[in-house]
Amino acid sequence: MSQLIEKIKEIAQKNTLEVIGNRHHLHQNPELSYHEVETQAYVLAQLNSMGIQAERIANTGLIAKIEGKNPEKRVVALRADMDALPIFEANEVPYKSKREGVMHACGHDGHTTCLLAAAESLALNGRFDGQVHLIFQPAEEGAPGNEEGGAPLMIKEGALDNPKVDAVFGLHISSQTPVGTLKYKAGAFMASSDWFTIKVNGRGSHGSQPWGGVDPIAASAQIVEGLQHIVSRQMDLTTAPVVITVGTINSGVRSNIIPETADMTGTIRTLDSKMQKEVHERIKHTVKTIAASSGATADVTIDTKTLVTFNDPNLVKKTLPALIKAAGAENVSESTWVTGAEDFSFFGEKAPSFFFNLGALPKGTDPSKAGPHHTPDFYLDESGFIVGVKAFCQLVFDHSKTK
Repeated sequence: MSQLIEKIKEIAQKNTLEVIGNRHHLHQNPELSYHEVETQAYVLAQLNSMGIQAERIANTGLIAKIEGKNPEKRVVALRADMDALPIFEANEVPYKSKREGVMHACGHDGHTTCLLAAAESLALNGRFDGQVHLIFQPAEEGAPGNEEGGAPLMIKEGALDNPKVDAVFGLHISSQTPVGTLKYKAGAFMASSDWFTIKVNGRGSHGSQPWGGVDPIAASAQIVEGLQHIVSRQMDLTTAPVVITVGTINSGVRSNIIPETADMTGTIRTLDSKMQKEVHERIKHTVKTIAASSGATADVTIDTKTLVTFNDPNLVKKTLPALIKAAGAENVSESTWVTGAEDFSFFGEKAPSFFFNLGALPKGTDPSKAGPHHTPDFYLDESGFIVGVKAFCQLVFDHSKTK
């Protein structure tokens, strides 16, 4: 086994320059959800150059398969997402985005390049039992309009089938976690994401005579406060965290007119499925009750975007040694809950799954001063990508021996 570990390290190290080159190309040419046409073509060409055949799936996604020994025995899936965000990049780096207003500000370009390098390593050294499904997924950041999201559509179109996948692994690069380290958590790891819309219906009046109407803005202010009371006074936060955020409020056309309606949108984050349902009911009750107390009415719509990303405890226990081999015991540690969300959670509904974080914060940098995800200053230290490549490969080799 020690020879195998050294071989994986050797192949991964050899691919370091290629990994960085691929990442720079993708970073310079970012594409939004379900617009990853050039990205899909680039990844397909890279796979074909390795002798790996791939199929287009889920509009702009790809699925490829690598067979080891006894390909029907065990099936492991490795997933990377490929889409970018509508953000203007602030970093002055040689590989800065060439597309104004579009940026890889969440690390998906890094995920894709790590999986490409792992694919080459696995194809060159197929001494594992079973086979690997390589999932290059579009639209993780959210499909446009009413289209189906990336992970659910990949699943619907068979990314985990033919043959059925036994386990799914994925990583997410973190700009605020020390470079070269890996963070994981068994059980609930990342939050579910629900988006809500609230429409408060009042009755218009002149701004000088508020008693002549029903002010939806005043009612909305009380609703915002009431939603925070759900978090701080109604939910048992010793079970799991809950976040309710109002992101937009839109109402009115002029300073001396009380409008007819006010519209709010926001997000809900929970890490427990029972709490998720309870929060939904409490939000609806709170909104309607507060609106009624002001003489208004309110309509509430809640859409689930992702589920709780749940790491199967048995799978984590079996494959954690693979992460330790890839990064070193001193660089692997258990994380706390993460209130960010991931549509990787849908894969976990279909097969045992394990999702973990790869650090890319430059050494000596204060995490609080690093550019967070989804911001113009988001930056990654690419020297840690090699750990992600090794982790993907080691997970495949170790899992092939656990069944």
